[in-house]
Amino acid sequence: MTQTTAEQSAEIPHTRLEHFPVAFFSAVMGLLGTALALEVAGLVQAGQIVAGLAACVFVLQLAFYGAKAVRHPGAVAAEWNHPIKLAFFPAVSISLLLGAVVLGASAPGLATLIWAVGAVLQAILTLAIVTSWISHRGFGVGQMSPAWFIPAVGNVVAPVAGVSLGFVDASWYFFSLGVLFWIILLTLVFNRLVFHEPLPGKLRPTLTILIAPPAVAFLAWLQLNGGVLDAPARVFYNLGLFFTALVLLQVRGLIRLPFALSFWALSFPIAAMTIASFRYAALSGSEVFLAIGWGLLVLLCGIIAGLVWRTSLAILRGEICQPE
Repeated sequence: MTQTTAEQSAEIPHTRLEHFPVAFFSAVMGLLGTALALEVAGLVQAGQIVAGLAACVFVLQLAFYGAKAVRHPGAVAAEWNHPIKLAFFPAVSISLLLGAVVLGASAPGLATLIWAVGAVLQAILTLAIVTSWISHRGFGVGQMSPAWFIPAVGNVVAPVAGVSLGFVDASWYFFSLGVLFWIILLTLVFNRLVFHEPLPGKLRPTLTILIAPPAVAFLAWLQLNGGVLDAPARVFYNLGLFFTALVLLQVRGLIRLPFALSFWALSFPIAAMTIASFRYAALSGSEVFLAIGWGLLVLLCGIIAGLVWRTSLAILRGEICQPE
């Protein structure tokens, strides 16, 4: 029987809801990272505006994904069982932990609550994801991508706000896990990138995630060691510089790719390295690293502006939340 136009229109939101991706939460990570980068650079009001936008986006995404979980639990289960999409679930807990960083100075009570919720969720997701990785079902080498770093990044984000909020022992726990799995996954990911087929187009932007673990580890280590620019801090930061240079060499190929939500993976790692550069410059007194920080901030703002514009355009055109 032919459906009426009204019936077809009523089905469209329902169908798109089923395909609302958990990976879209990486947009909140990028916006919150940008807000923090702007504040570290002294552009506090701009940072607050971006943080407010991130909060609105996060609430909307939680509402949409919550509705998806209720109406289409099978679709959520499919994402959880997907070797690549699985790694994006901690984007939710990372967003909460970053929110605690943003609110740490102005609303410590609320920041403490948000950090606690985010930390518990991050701990649960880390255990669940690692259990999934080592379970009887096997993942092929071709299914691995830099997106697998996201759970590790979540663990090293925790100390950035956790230490100042009084969760010192918990921060050490998360930092230890994050660094351990970063080293393990770095080896596995490089094996995949060097000795196997290139990443498919939609996953190539996730190469930027290589920057995030050392950049965030640098910021976390500064919190844990009292803000001293010691040898481990220098190692973390310089590794971040190397991976930033490595990713920048891939830009020419990335900009030729058709737009996908995976491009939001570009935002948070650049934001983390921007913040790290400003912190390194402040502690070392070097104008060189200050210039790097400002250069990365300009790049970051351009990336965010482009992503917001292109995502908005894709939403208007109905190009996202479609079956893959």
